[in-house]
Amino acid sequence: MNQKIMANAPKVIKDFLGYLQTIKGKSPKTVDEYYLDLRTFFRFIKISKNLVCPNTPFNEITIEDITIDLIKQINLTDLYDYLNYVLTERNNNASTRSRKISSLKSFFKYLTNKTDLLEIDPTKELDMPKKKKSLPKFLTLEQSLDLLNCVNGIYHERDYCILTLFLNCGMRLSELVGINLNDIRNNNTLKVIGKGNKERIVYLNDACVNALQNYLKVRSNPNAGTSDKNALFISKRKKRISPKTVQALVYKYLNCIELDGQGYSVHKLRHTAATLMYQHGNVDIRILKDILGHANLGTTEIYTHLSSKQIEQAVSSNPLSKVKPR
Repeated sequence: MNQKIMANAPKVIKDFLGYLQTIKGKSPKTVDEYYLDLRTFFRFIKISKNLVCPNTPFNEITIEDITIDLIKQINLTDLYDYLNYVLTERNNNASTRSRKISSLKSFFKYLTNKTDLLEIDPTKELDMPKKKKSLPKFLTLEQSLDLLNCVNGIYHERDYCILTLFLNCGMRLSELVGINLNDIRNNNTLKVIGKGNKERIVYLNDACVNALQNYLKVRSNPNAGTSDKNALFISKRKKRISPKTVQALVYKYLNCIELDGQGYSVHKLRHTAATLMYQHGNVDIRILKDILGHANLGTTEIYTHLSSKQIEQAVSSNPLSKVKPR
C-alpha cells in the first residue's frame, strides 16, 4: 500500500485495505486502486450530505472524518446518485464504473460479513452497468512476424526476448518485469507471479528458449554491473526494467511497422498470443485459460471470436454459394 496517499484514510478503510492485502492477497497496486475508488465515493457522499464547505475543490475534500455512523446512513439511492455523478461529471465509461462498483461491493460486504459493523449491505441490490462487448484487438500472424523482424539496436537481444515472450506466452506486463533469474526452471519453463500473487508455470517453446538463451549471453556479461543481480530483464541504467520502459520499447517497434496510434499496446500482445494459439494452434479454451492465468473460463472466452478469414470461409462453404442466376 502507498502509505503516503492513504495517510488521511479513516481507520475503517485502513482496516479494510489491510484485509485485502494480508488476507485476500491483493497486490499493493490493486489495494491502492481500491482506496482511490473509496476516496472518490466518500468525497461525493460528503458533498451530497452537505458535510463540506460550499465551493471546496473536490480533490481537497478529506475523508479522514468518515465514521461507521455515516456509513450506516448510505442507501441504494446514494449509490445510484454516485454512479450518475461519475458518469455525467467525471465521464467514467461502463468499465470504469463497474470497477468502482466492485470496490464498493467488496468494502460493504467486508463491513457486513467480516466485521459485523453493518447489518444491511446497501450494495447487495446494486446492478452493474452494461459493458460494451468488443472483440479483443490483436496483431495478425504477419504483423507479429514483422514486429519481431524489426527489432534492432544495442539492446536487440533483450528486446527480441521480451517481444517473443509476450507473443508466445501471453504473459502480463507485471509478470514479465517481475521475472528473476532463479525463476527459470530446466531451461524451458518460467515461474511468474500473476494477479493476486498467484504463481504459475509458463512453458517455453523453441522460439522462447532460443531468444532467452541469446539474451542471457548478454545479461550474464560480468561487465553488466547491475544493481539488481537477480532481475532477468535489465534497463540501460543497470536496474530491473520498469513497466514504463517495456511499454516504450513496444511502442517503438509498433511504430517501426506503422501500427502506432492504432490502439495497440503491451496488453494487446497478450491478446495476440492468445488469439494465435486459439486460431492457428487449435488450443482448447480450457488449456488457454491456464496458459493466460485467468481465474475463470468466462474471461478466456473472448478469444473464441472468429477471424474475418474464418467468417469468409464459413460463408463460402454454404452449398448455395456457387449458384448463379439463369
